[in-house]
Amino acid sequence: MNKQVDARGLACPSPVILTKKELDNLNEGTVTTIVDNQVAKENVSKLVSSMGLEYTVENSENDYIIKIVKGEGYAEQEEVSLEVLNATTIAIGSDKMGLGSDELGNILMKSLIFTVKETEPHPDHILFYNSGVYLTCEGSQVLDDLKDLADSGVEILSCGTCLDYYNLKEKLGVGSISNMYSIYETMRKSNTININ
Repeated sequence: MNKQVDARGLACPSPVILTKKELDNLNEGTVTTIVDNQVAKENVSKLVSSMGLEYTVENSENDYIIKIVKGEGYAEQEEVSLEVLNATTIAIGSDKMGLGSDELGNILMKSLIFTVKETEPHPDHILFYNSGVYLTCEGSQVLDDLKDLADSGVEILSCGTCLDYYNLKEKLGVGSISNMYSIYETMRKSNTININ
């Protein structure tokens, strides 16, 4: 069976969610997802890779055509291992810690990231959304500490919609661009500490 998802013009995380729904409803066959931007292409590709499926990507004018094959005998791995359940995620939704003085909030955030870097075990993931994405971009006062954390194996993810909103996508200095579906799945499958 062949299905098509036309996700052109749709904002994150719609291309990922629509693709996942079609794949979930398909026992065997091909899902072709069409997107019109690089971020959506990367996000759908990450989803498909995480599911262990084969796929190809073709360029067609301004579009990306992602062909995903779900073969016979594919067994979805919905069971979450104990290792995943013991994973720790820190979710950071602001470039400052707490409400009140912005100056104090900057000092506290810098101190927090330094403390995370210097304390073991490190978290498995650090997620950045809303103004928190400023911390992962050029000029950030904590960029070097975040790079050290990434080098030690911590996955650093920044919300692509947020980077777009603040015009920061080209200034991302550490980690990778993510989407709300991946952010939610990461939070859902781990112990999450929220910092705002």
